[in-house]
Amino acid sequence: MTHLRQLMLDELQRRNYSPSTTRCYIHAVEDFAKYFHRSPYRLGPDHIRQYQVHLFRDRKLSPGTIGLRTCALRFLYVKTLGRPYLPDHIPFPKRQLRLPTILDQHEVARLIDSASNLMHRAMMMMLYATGLRRAEMCHLKVSDIDSERMVIHVHQGKGGRDRDVLLTPKLLDTLREYWRWMKPKTYLFPGTVKGWRADVPITEKIVWQAVREASTRAGITKHVSPHSLRHCFATHMLEAGADLRTIQVLLGHAKLAHTTVYLHLSRRHLQAIPSPLESIEVSSPDEVKRSRRKIRR
Repeated sequence: MTHLRQLMLDELQRRNYSPSTTRCYIHAVEDFAKYFHRSPYRLGPDHIRQYQVHLFRDRKLSPGTIGLRTCALRFLYVKTLGRPYLPDHIPFPKRQLRLPTILDQHEVARLIDSASNLMHRAMMMMLYATGLRRAEMCHLKVSDIDSERMVIHVHQGKGGRDRDVLLTPKLLDTLREYWRWMKPKTYLFPGTVKGWRADVPITEKIVWQAVREASTRAGITKHVSPHSLRHCFATHMLEAGADLRTIQVLLGHAKLAHTTVYLHLSRRHLQAIPSPLESIEVSSPDEVKRSRRKIRR
């Protein structure tokens, strides 16, 4: 381990960054150094600009991914190496606002019914019934399932925040059947070590693969990921009458503004006010000429 890597690790741990963020930041800095074949000690603003152009032009990465790499480089140079003048030289790329893919409830049912086994079915039901993030679900423990209070305890979710989410009767029935079959010890969804089942958290990649395979079997042509089920949870809750503040708490959003995106996805809210077109009188489409040729005068 290089001295700079250890310095950055120490600084990340001192500021209590999550393990996943730490891994992402370290990987980003390693990729930056590998591109120039030099230590970041010897690189500066011009190299960062070249690297960002490379990520956009050659690697074709999304603005969100490049923004994460930019956060990592800012942390390295400003927080770890103490170069406070650099933020102005490390701009964040402009991000495009894209609405997430939403499945209707029939499509969600088809997706769940297309799971390849009971474990995959339980995971997809968990994501849709609770709105959990993929990483949060992977680290759930058996002891987090509180059937008496009908809640699931989420410990140290994104941002290091604890919260409780819904445990529905249908989900509880599935989890009980799953537990009788799998008999997990510590982690609710155990992973593997060297190909053998072990008492470790399942990897996020396995969850992603389970959802993608189920969507293919279900014949769903939309792009579906584990996070899509979180979006479906929030949107369908909003359409059922839940208020934004309740959904914010259940999702674990730090700011209400992050939750308002679901107003753009909820049919109930989109259809609450009629379009101005509906209030004017226009002729019947049966009376409109079909020809596209220009009329000569």
